[in-house]
Amino acid sequence: MWIRTIPEEEARGALARAYEAAIRRAGRVYQIVKTMSLAPRIQKASLGLYREVMFDAQGLSRVDAELLAVVTSRANHCHY
Repeated sequence: MWIRTIPEEEARGALARAYEAAIRRAGRVYQIVKTMSLAPRIQKASLGLYREVMFDAQGLSRVDAELLAVVTSRANHCHY
């Protein structure tokens, strides 16, 4: 089963802006971002949640948050 996504060259409006932000942030648009391309509002909310969790000064350090994400992904056999 494949998830239909909108390629970068076809993105318009809010999605195009989200892709541009992804390129500025990471140098490319990762597949996890593209999987939400049919629902830009949800994509924006999801990425906002990610930023809050990963960059929250009151929570774990960035290093610890990244380590926890990697360990969790590995335990779940998840690429991300």
